[in-house]
Amino acid sequence: MMWKGTLLQICIAPGAAEPMRCVEQACAVPGRGLEGDRYAERAGTWSGHTPPLDNEITLIEIEAVEAVAQENGIALEAKDARRNLVTRGVPLNHLVGREFCVGEVRLRGIRLCEPCAYLEGMTSPGLKAALAHRGGLRAEILSEGVLRPGDEISETI
Repeated sequence: MMWKGTLLQICIAPGAAEPMRCVEQACAVPGRGLEGDRYAERAGTWSGHTPPLDNEITLIEIEAVEAVAQENGIALEAKDARRNLVTRGVPLNHLVGREFCVGEVRLRGIRLCEPCAYLEGMTSPGLKAALAHRGGLRAEILSEGVLRPGDEISETI
């Protein structure tokens, strides 16, 4: 099944536990992450705990954020989910092990980005359970390039 989605927001934080901020563009660098983000600088909370590729770039569906608000009454700004890319119209759970493009940048889905107690502690009680199995995707950056809100997202064939 072919689909096309859209990149809504790019979110980065310079260091562990620092607030995420939305940016107008970001350079994706293979083996590192998004320039200016905590994981590219090896300054993230989980930098020393997981394989580096796991933290290169993370994505979340705006539909999941909206569903958490509707179903659980947890008002959450997309950036507060602490994922780098906020998407619309992208079946992230189906992209584990698959290559896809965000604008000019090729990515490969590694594994689901399940919510953790750390995230719940920074946001709202109940968020971990509310986002279970829809907390996003961890991906590897395969090609360098600049990401911008509005970029098309599509699966590579």
